[in-house]
Amino acid sequence: MAMASPSCKNGKTLEYPAAPSDSTSYEAFDITVADPYRPLENDTSAATRAWVEAENSLTNSYLQAIPFRATLRDRLNTLNSYERQGMPSRENDGRYYFSANDGSRNQSIVYRMDSIGGTPEVFIDPNTLSDDGTVALTGLSFSKDGSKAAYTISRRGSDWTEIYVMDTQTGELLPDHIEWAKFTGAEWHGDGFYYSAYDRPEAGKEYSNANEYHRVYYHRLGTPQSEDALVYENRDEPLHFHTAQVLGGRWLALAGSGDGHGNSLAIRDLSRPGSLFLVAENSQENEILPFDAVNGKIYAMTSADAPRNRVVAIDPANPAHEKWQTVIPEDPDGGVIASVNFAGPDRLIAVVDRDASHHAYIYDLQGQRLGEIEFPTYGTAAFSSDSRSNDVFYSFSSFLYPSSVYSYNLADNTSTLLHKTEIEGFDPDRYVTEQVFYTSADSTRVPMFIVRRADLEQNSNNPVYLYGYGGFNVPLNPGFNANRLLWLENGGIYASANLRGGSEYGEAWHKAGTKMQKQNVFDDFIAAAEYMVGNNWTRPELLTIEGGSNGGLLVGAVVNQRPDLFAVAIPRVGVMDMMRYHLFTIGWNWAHDYGTSADSPEMAQYLYNYSPVHNISDDGTPYPAILVTTADHDDRVVPAHSFKYAATLQASDTGDRPKLIRIDSNAGHGAGKPKAKVVEEYADIYSFIYNNLGIDPTQER
Repeated sequence: MAMASPSCKNGKTLEYPAAPSDSTSYEAFDITVADPYRPLENDTSAATRAWVEAENSLTNSYLQAIPFRATLRDRLNTLNSYERQGMPSRENDGRYYFSANDGSRNQSIVYRMDSIGGTPEVFIDPNTLSDDGTVALTGLSFSKDGSKAAYTISRRGSDWTEIYVMDTQTGELLPDHIEWAKFTGAEWHGDGFYYSAYDRPEAGKEYSNANEYHRVYYHRLGTPQSEDALVYENRDEPLHFHTAQVLGGRWLALAGSGDGHGNSLAIRDLSRPGSLFLVAENSQENEILPFDAVNGKIYAMTSADAPRNRVVAIDPANPAHEKWQTVIPEDPDGGVIASVNFAGPDRLIAVVDRDASHHAYIYDLQGQRLGEIEFPTYGTAAFSSDSRSNDVFYSFSSFLYPSSVYSYNLADNTSTLLHKTEIEGFDPDRYVTEQVFYTSADSTRVPMFIVRRADLEQNSNNPVYLYGYGGFNVPLNPGFNANRLLWLENGGIYASANLRGGSEYGEAWHKAGTKMQKQNVFDDFIAAAEYMVGNNWTRPELLTIEGGSNGGLLVGAVVNQRPDLFAVAIPRVGVMDMMRYHLFTIGWNWAHDYGTSADSPEMAQYLYNYSPVHNISDDGTPYPAILVTTADHDDRVVPAHSFKYAATLQASDTGDRPKLIRIDSNAGHGAGKPKAKVVEEYADIYSFIYNNLGIDPTQER
């Protein structure tokens, strides 16, 4: 990789399309908010569609002029064409199900086999559900006798869910079909299943209008959706989620969320006709996540009375909070319990997140720690096990290692490798992962992972790709992404900062990055960049930042606050209008992290002061090169956020570097995106980055 002059296609030569605009403004308490690009919120209007077409034409023209784009696309296609396999899961028909992809498929195929090591057969191939791979399989559940399976799909990346049912013996698709479900699976009981859904949305507004009145229904096999029984709704709380979970084949657990940082919980005994829900927890301030039922008790992981989580046993006949029994207390070494599984009827496996990396421990039902499952390096683990059998499987991945699948023997505490993935042309032994701790603006100690080629020198000449998120109790654990390998093998450094707002150190760490403490998240990210510069890993002219969704907000905010610190910024599917985010689809559900402009004058002012679209300079201050990304079917963070942000950038005087937007078609927020679209998107992102760093990645460096 060689240094070169940046492309001549910079901001001075780009002619940006005129965006639809008007004179809209509104009052948020005592703040007058100008909203000139309000017309872009109507993503189905002819004017918006014409602007989208013009913007994509400009962006494509810019990217096509980059000489190494095709080479990067080819390499990314090779890197993504690796064989991968998921953990097996023993289902109710006694067979083992797992997903796998030989590297050539847009979507992974679900296989099944009679025994571990047996001959697999195709069970569901999502690639046959669409011509372009944009239908993704999002869930699979089995009836009690294993004779039926319900699977959920998403089309074009939308959060809208459809449910289909098939006969597991014959593979025949049954007539049952559920539409307009959302944030749900199919929870089997009797001769049907529970699910959650909204009313059919207004035509043309399926991906933008606010979603209200999430209801729980019961569907009996062989009947139309119109006859499904309403199990639960709350007409007083239109902006709450309600989800059902069947535990032990007997109890229906009803969770409510959307108001606080966690969820409420009520429990109903399905073995007693006409029984009522008994309240376990009314508040939504803590998470209560049931995971199994054994010997008449429901087991759950909760943050109630335990900011770093504990495991409790709940008596479903007397489930009140004060009656819960602690089974596993908070981790004595300061970690956060991230997940818990039964492993057979009398063992628990708890995954503990300690300094943003996973550890796994075996416990008995009295809470005694019996042993540890050792992992080779920093990484992320997931387990497949339950109380019905002693089968235990787990996966482990890290920045440099794709997910490997193991079986685990409870009796002798040994792991057996079932599947390991190799990436063509990539040698992980040439690279190192290290964890550092840096100091943020208020002296808080923040962890960060740095991944790099082992021979790189601290000479300030290394391009750095800094990633962050910082919100919604989501941790950034070490995980694998094949697209990052292109950056690493070309001499780049990848840095992942564990910002406040996530769950890395429990609820206190999360809350320190919410509402009127959100600036902590931005300060943490800025301090991460300053660490990389101050320790001579790079310099601002070689520093790229990226984040998606809440991370897109992060990128937009820190660019406004410290445009001098970065050369390139990639805000992806970001929340860019903090004054109106709560008015679209499920945006209201983010209020517990952000607050809203309707809460109070103080909250409105705080949001306005960092809202990316409202704080773009217009005085010639040089900004980094910026490539905004969004998608036409994103119904989580509606594309209007990115549209308004890009239009404002392009109309403002922020220097000569390009300010472009890439608007994907037939795609959503990111989940389930087919391989072909992933490759195209990353080819464009890396081409843009290298072009604006003045680096030719096809040349030796």
